[in-house]
Amino acid sequence: GVGKTTIAKAVYNQLRHNLDGACFLGDVKNSASNELNGLVHLQEKLLKDIFKSSKIVLQNVAEGITQVRRRLHHKKVLLILDDVNDMEQLNALARSRDWFGEGSRIIITTRDQHLLEILKVDAVCTVDEMSRTEALELFSWHAFDNTCPCEDYYQLSESVVEYCGGLPLA
Repeated sequence: GVGKTTIAKAVYNQLRHNLDGACFLGDVKNSASNELNGLVHLQEKLLKDIFKSSKIVLQNVAEGITQVRRRLHHKKVLLILDDVNDMEQLNALARSRDWFGEGSRIIITTRDQHLLEILKVDAVCTVDEMSRTEALELFSWHAFDNTCPCEDYYQLSESVVEYCGGLPLA
């Protein structure tokens, strides 16, 4: 994609130390839909990460909601929900601000801005695709450890960036 997950990881790494707890739930869309009890596993991970415990077992989503609300409403936490695509996921993981203590930060990456409108989030940050020049530079850093490709690979590098549609790490 355009880098939403990468940005979210950077924010997580920068802010996670200043709170009572932090959790990065990556690829929520696939985790919730591809595995049996996916939302329950995400709820368990949320609680395990915040409380640094491996002894949390939930029976179902309803119990998970109750536990998250009961155990986190006085905790100042950072929660990153990466690649959310429906309200069921948000309802199970972070339906309301009052589930979390004052000063908590909930960051959601999604392609569906409508979900953010429903939640009445404080702010929406959009990530634009890179220009062709920026995309070539990023590709070059990863491929050649330099801001631009060496002469022998310049044409090929431009072709790769064009093929990826401005998303050189795709």
